[in-house]
Amino acid sequence: MPRSVNAVASRARRKKILSLTRGQFGRRKNVWTVAKNSWEKGQQYAYRDRKTKKRSFRALWITRINAGVRQFGMSYSVFMGKLHDAGIELNRKVLADIAMNNPEAFKAIVDKVK
Repeated sequence: MPRSVNAVASRARRKKILSLTRGQFGRRKNVWTVAKNSWEKGQQYAYRDRKTKKRSFRALWITRINAGVRQFGMSYSVFMGKLHDAGIELNRKVLADIAMNNPEAFKAIVDKVK
């Protein structure tokens, strides 16, 4: 009896990966083995960078807050310490947004903690 292979399912599986690599350069988009490796590596990068994105945004917020408080003669670390002592419960994301988009409100916060 001849060996039975499910060609329909195999082709569908390959087609799915090839459609996911659409838009990539060279053999990555149309050669099965290269496309599969490329897609798998892309998934690894995506997983890793979802974690990295959180780190880089936090660093950006800290930089923005630091730039905002330096105008008032204070460093970031001193500001965050005094903010904690004053009992103001604003996270870095909100503080960075206020520092950029609403300088008057940020000045009021800095004056409150001084």
